[in-house]
Amino acid sequence: MAFILIVEDEEAINELVKRNLQLVGHRCHSVFDGKTALSQMKHQSYDLMILDIMLPGIDGFEVIKQANEIPTIFLTAKNSLPDRVKGFSLGADDYLTKPFEMLELLARVEAVLRRTMKTANYFESGNVKIDFSSRQVFHSGQLVECTPKEYELLEVLVNNRNIALSRERLLELVWGYDFEGDTRTVDVHIQKLRKKLGWEERIKTVYKLGYRLEAGR
Repeated sequence: MAFILIVEDEEAINELVKRNLQLVGHRCHSVFDGKTALSQMKHQSYDLMILDIMLPGIDGFEVIKQANEIPTIFLTAKNSLPDRVKGFSLGADDYLTKPFEMLELLARVEAVLRRTMKTANYFESGNVKIDFSSRQVFHSGQLVECTPKEYELLEVLVNNRNIALSRERLLELVWGYDFEGDTRTVDVHIQKLRKKLGWEERIKTVYKLGYRLEAGR
């Protein structure tokens, strides 16, 4: 997993981002202003930086200029087109505006880390290995045949491991907002994944909510 620097002056948001990144297995270091962020980068190597723009003293635009090409996701309330263009022109890998959905941030973090080769392009847990580049799943070294939706559901569970996901959210993430079926579709696919992967004890049912993949950090 990656080592991530969080540069955000709002303590509640900083802590929320940190806790969720840690849940899915990343190591995090939180700072609350640009000057401290630049100081930390002189002494520590990071795989990714999540960076606010409106910071005390040195703002996020100035921080990224001196960030030594650390992959960066701007997480900011500045949502105008000129701000976005400036952020990308300075080298940002992604730009997410507040208010934001935590699952979207986690997905963008995963995408940037894979694109910049800062994290493995596969996931292993017990006898199961998932190769994200080839979209193949193996159990005890044997290829497991998964339908496209089974694989997409599995990838969502893995990318959000240790986080409880409602059936409704899983429907949105895997089947899309315009899907006309109901949440029983999720239950059926979960049961198939449990059986194929021997994950009856790994994919937990969260009472009156949905499911959570329990995996080591």
